[in-house]
Formats: sequence, structure tokens, C-alpha cells
Amino acid sequence: MDQGRVLEAFRLEAGELTQAVAGLSESEWDRPTRCEPWSVRELLGHVRVVIAWLPQMLDGPAPDKAEVSATEYYRPDDRFSPQTNAARIDLARNHAAEHANGAVLAADFAVTWQQVDQMCRDEPEDRVVRTRHGDAMLLSEFLLTRVVEVAVHGLDLADALGRDAWLTREAGAAVLELLLGADQLDAARELGWDGPTFLRKVTGRATLDATETAQVERLGIRWITLG
Repeated sequence: MDQGRVLEAFRLEAGELTQAVAGLSESEWDRPTRCEPWSVRELLGHVRVVIAWLPQMLDGPAPDKAEVSATEYYRPDDRFSPQTNAARIDLARNHAAEHANGAVLAADFAVTWQQVDQMCRDEPEDRVVRTRHGDAMLLSEFLLTRVVEVAVHGLDLADALGRDAWLTREAGAAVLELLLGADQLDAARELGWDGPTFLRKVTGRATLDATETAQVERLGIRWITLG
């Protein structure tokens, strides 16, 4: 997936999320989410934290070559261990607590993703970065994992707020291609799911019945773990 396409999906999805949280009341910011123990404000704090790794990555030395794809990034290793998850939870909560209210947090999120978007647009297509987990990845591949974060956690936030999903067509298509591979996109249409339903199903946010389970297995859909 080329860098321009991934960046466009990132920009559009992050922009929709920014608009969605604008004007929330403090009681809405404190609503619980399915991503326990995070509240709405803490989950947005998490999304901001995982985007904010990028400036440091871009300022660091570029590895000689990419060794890990976006799909391989989600391999079940120490990055999803209880200790790492605990640290991830605390980072999000601490970041959210640093802001006087939800409106200030939302403004910080907007500034952060816009800065990242601009920095990435100045990078060449073959730019390689090293993640905090030590993975050498094409910038476009790492950005795709950030699209996953914004899109899937956007569904979590929409559900917590009782809103219709705001998933953009571009982000939904990018994540679908990551999960299926480009050669399986046509076959996936037989499932009859819209973008939000697909992401909820394949990330365990919605239950699969027996028929759906068989279809998903036949298609070889890649299941991903989000911390």
C-alpha cells in the first residue's frame, strides 16, 4: 500500500475523530468504553499516545531496510504481554490526566496528528523507521497500523458515546486490505458486512455466528490484536 494512500486514510479518519469529540460534555468524556479500564477521555489519550511515537521515530536514524510488515507487526509477542498492557494503560491514563478538561485533550490530539501528518508527507516513499518495539518497518507500513488504531478505536468511542460510526471509506478500505490481502477483497463482499460491522466482527467486538465463522476461516482473514 503506497504511502500517499495510507496518509490520506490517516488524515481523513483522524479528522473525523477530531470532529466527533468536539463539544463533548465532561460527563461524556467520563463514559466507560469497552476497552476497560479506559474512559472515553483515556481511550482518546491512548490514540494520541500511539500517534505521538512518530516524531521521535522520524528524528531517529533510518534502518538500512524494512524487516517487518504491518501484518507482522501484530504478531503475539511481548508487546501484548500483561506488563506491556499495564504500561500502555497507564500511559493513556496519565496523558489524559495531564489536561484540564476534555476540550483541551481534544485540541492536543488534533495538533498531534496534524503534526505527524505533515512530517510524514515530507518523507520519501521508501523511508524506513524503527518502532519502539524494535521493528524496522517502511513508514507506510507503520502508518497503516496507526490507521488501524484510529479506525478501530474510533468505533469503540462511537459505541461508548451512542453515536453512529464515522468510519471513513478510505480508512475502512485500508484496514480491510491489511486484514484480507488485496487478492481477497472481492471475496469478502459475500459476507455482506459494511465497514464498521466488518471491523467489529474481525476484532472480536461483535460475535460471529457459526456460518460467519466458517466464512471467515475460508477467506483466511487475518485476526489482529489491539492493545
